[in-house]
Formats: sequence, C-alpha cells, structure tokens
Amino acid sequence: MPLRFTLLALLVPPLLVATLLVLFGHPAGALAAGLVTLAGSALALGTSRVAMERQLRALTQKTQSLAAGVDVAPPKGLERTDDLAQLEDAIDTLDDQLSMRAAALNQEARILTAVLDGMAEGLWVTDAEGTVVRHNDALAEMLRPARGAIVGQRPLALIRNEALNDAVARACHEGASTRLELTLEGLYSRTLAVRVTPVGRDLPGSAAVFHDVTELRRLEKVRKDFVANVSHELRTPITAIRGYAETLQGGALQDTQVAPKMVEIIHRQSERLSELVEDLLELSRLEAREMTFQRTEVPLALAVSRAAEGVRPKAEGKNQQIGLHVPPGLVALGDGRAIEQVLLNLLDNAVKYTPAGGRVDVDGAYEGGRCVVRVRDTGVGIEPKHLSRIFERFYRVDKGRSRDMGGTGLGLSIVKHLMGAMDGEVKVESQPNAGSTFVIFLPSAAGPTAATG
Repeated sequence: MPLRFTLLALLVPPLLVATLLVLFGHPAGALAAGLVTLAGSALALGTSRVAMERQLRALTQKTQSLAAGVDVAPPKGLERTDDLAQLEDAIDTLDDQLSMRAAALNQEARILTAVLDGMAEGLWVTDAEGTVVRHNDALAEMLRPARGAIVGQRPLALIRNEALNDAVARACHEGASTRLELTLEGLYSRTLAVRVTPVGRDLPGSAAVFHDVTELRRLEKVRKDFVANVSHELRTPITAIRGYAETLQGGALQDTQVAPKMVEIIHRQSERLSELVEDLLELSRLEAREMTFQRTEVPLALAVSRAAEGVRPKAEGKNQQIGLHVPPGLVALGDGRAIEQVLLNLLDNAVKYTPAGGRVDVDGAYEGGRCVVRVRDTGVGIEPKHLSRIFERFYRVDKGRSRDMGGTGLGLSIVKHLMGAMDGEVKVESQPNAGSTFVIFLPSAAGPTAATG
C-alpha cells in the first residue's frame, strides 16, 4: 500500500475528532482545524510512518479527553515534531482556559444559589411545559409538600389552585404576567401573594415569586375590627346622650320627675364615653411604646391593698367579701403605677362579674423565680372557647351584659400590654359557673425566703 494511503488511514481518528469539534462549535474547533492542516502537511513532508502514527495517536487521545472534559497527560518519551509540539501546547493552553472558565461558572452558580436561598420570598422556575425545574429554600418552607420533592412537579400537584396553574400556563405559552393571592389550608394556614412572569430573554418557561402576607392580612383585619368596634362603642353613649338631651329640649326639662333621671343618664353615659376615650389613648400609647416605665422594687402586698381600696365601695354595695393573702416580703421588679393599674383592672372585673354575696380573693406567692399573684372570684366564669381571645380589644363574652355593667372592653387588653412592657405575663383559668382566676407573673426582686416571710 502506498505511503500516503497508509498515513491517511492513520489520520482518520484525529480528522474525525477535528471535524466533530468544528461542527459542534467547540472552543477547540480552531485548534482542531489546525490539526487537520498539520496532518496534511505531514503527509506532504512524508513524515515517518511509525513516528507519525504515535504522535497522531497521542494528540487524538489528548483532543478526545479535552472534548470530554478529562485531563490526560501525554505518554512519556514521545518523540514530537515542532508542528505537533506547538499544537499540543496550544491544546494544553486551551485546556487551562476552559478549566478556569468552568471554575468561574461554578462560582457564579454557587453565588446565585446562595442569593436565592437567602431570600425571604419563595421562588420557583418552570420549563416551557410548566414543570418546576428550580426553587429556593423559602419556597420549600412555605409549601412543605407531602411528597417531599418540588422539582419535577407541576403547579397543580403542589398547590391545588386552578388560578395559579392557569397563570403558569399563560406565562409559558403567551408570555403574560399575573398577580394573584391564594390561601394554603392546613394546620397553620397561610396567605400568599404570587406574581407569575415569563422567564424572559428568549428563554422558555416561567418564574413565580411567593410573598407570605399572612401577618399583613391579619393586621389589616385587626385594624378593620378595631375601627368597627370603636365606632360601635362610641355610638352607644353618644346616641344616649343625644337622645335624652333632645328630649329635655323638647319640654321634658320642665318635668321635675323625669328631668333629673334623664340628666343622671346623660351624666353616666358621658362618664362612660370619657373612660372609653381614656382607655383608647392609653392603649394607643402602650402599643406605640410611648409610655416610660420605671423599674423599681414594688411590694405587692401594698399594691394589692391600694387596688382593693379602689373597688371596695362597689364590692360592699353588692355585699361581697374581698380577701387579701399576699405576704409582705413578696417584692416584684416593675413600675409601681402600672402594677397597681393591672391589679385594679383585675379586681374591678372580678367584682363586676361576681353576683351579690360572692367573694373575691387575692393570693400572692414566689414560684419558679417569679412573683405570682392570683385574683380569684366566685363569679359566672368563662366558657373555654372564649379564653384564647379574652385579652383582645373590645372582646366581650356577653356583649349586652358587659356593656350594661359599664365596661369599655379594653381593660384586659391594657392589662396584657402593661404586663408585657414589664417583662411579665398574664393568664386566665376559668370554667362556666365556677368562677375565674386571673394570674399575673412578675420578675422578683427578692428570694423565696423574703417573699414568704
């Protein structure tokens, strides 16, 4: 066989690799083309068949490993011509450049993953068919899918919401963006605001960002309820004052029997209106943290005694007994005025909701490193379904009876805020027709020996 045909047979592997590199646009395509040229030159020069075979086989192996992303060192002791040596050096240089580029891309991918996983908002990316191909940690925390995996799932399999599924389909096929809000039911329901958009930049698929607005919606509801309750509470005394004033203006002022009663009602309703406004202002200052508290040592026996004196006339009017059982050595850390107000509100409620002839007792003790005061009554009690909401603003167990008794519906809410401001706590224990016990916990300024002395 002629030498040129033998060399041509030997050049088939490198030529094939070079052709594939050029066709598929590999960065080594230019070098591969050089390999083809160099091989042609070798044919023309009539390079030794054995040497050419060894050199071309080594370069073929080197080029194939480069295309596969594997670094393979050339065999030792290989005789190299100048042209082949230059080509091999160029391939080594390209290999180093590709390795550096791969490392840079890997670093960028790690940074992008860290940024996505650091977001508070949930995020997923889908392919052109709407299947999730990428998501961040926040989304996994929001959804907590039963199957454990999010990637590879369709939106409808993850969240049973047709509107979201349709939004993803429109983003993938029509390039349309959509905003929607959905609620995830479960042990802890969540409200999510979602924006679905096409990926963009001529890339197929869609992206969706999930904002957890559960707390925001809850606060909005609280605000709306508060406005509605304030309006209702203010309307009642204002309507009474206005109605009786108009009656007096209409001629009842001359009636010596009716007029004094109407004036007394107007006075009582104006006092209630004043109390409501004062409680609203105080609650507002507490929530805005505008009130300053002095942290001092407060003897609880003295604070309880002063609060009891404030409600004793009302208790005696209902033939009720008030028993105080607080040791003189029980000293708490807190604001004296605030502690007295807490105790006064609790005692006032106890007297108010205890029938005539009942009893109210106040006990104090040192428990678990804290000062504990219990205000216990023999009143009507509270059903268990109301206990979790009893400290909400304007929440009433029996709205009609509470309003008739002159309460503003803000006393227990003020108690809760005052206790929180002093690093304290308030709880309630109650059963219907078995009385109620309100318990406050305060930081202690003295040890157990002094507290029980």
